[in-house]
Amino acid sequence: MSTMVKRVDDQGRIEPPVGAGEWETLSSFLDYFRDTLEWKTDGLTDDQLRQNLEPSSMTLGGMLKHMALVEKEWFGQFLSGEPYGEPWESADWGADPDWDWNSATEDSGGDLRRLWKESVVQSQRLALAAYENGGLDGEATKQPMEGEVLRLRWIMVHMIEEYARHCGHADLIRESIDGQTGD
Repeated sequence: MSTMVKRVDDQGRIEPPVGAGEWETLSSFLDYFRDTLEWKTDGLTDDQLRQNLEPSSMTLGGMLKHMALVEKEWFGQFLSGEPYGEPWESADWGADPDWDWNSATEDSGGDLRRLWKESVVQSQRLALAAYENGGLDGEATKQPMEGEVLRLRWIMVHMIEEYARHCGHADLIRESIDGQTGD
C-alpha cells in the first residue's frame, strides 16, 4: 500500500494529491481553492478589501461575502436542507439582487473573514457527513430543478468551478491593490 505525500506550497496550501480517489481529489481541490481565496485576502485592510478594479465593481470583501453565501446555499440549503440564517435571511434581495457583493462595503474585514470561515467549516462538515452517508452519488435534500437529481458529486465540482473562477478574479484585484501576484 502506497502512502501519498502531502505537499505544501509557499503559501501554506496543501496541494491536491495526485493518486487519490474521487472524494479526496474533489475535496482537496475545493480546499486548495478555498485556501487560495484566503491567501488572496490575507493581510489586507478594510479599505483594501473594498477596492475594486475598474470597470468592475467586484471587491475582495464582496467576494468573501459572496462565497460565504455560495457555501451556505449549496452545502447548507440544497445538500442538507438547512436554513440560510443571518445575515442572509433578513437581507432585502428584492431591492438589491447583488446584496452579498454590495453590502460587504459596510462590513469589516474581520467580520467578512469570520462569516466566510464559518460557512466553510459548516460546508466541510455537511459535505463529509453526506459523503459518509451516501457517497458522491448521495442525493441532495433539496432539488433545485424538477426532474433532475442533484448529487453531492455535482455540488463538489460546481464549488470547485465557482472558487476557481473567483480566484482568478482575486488574482487581478489583489495585484491592483498591492502588486502581489501568484496563483
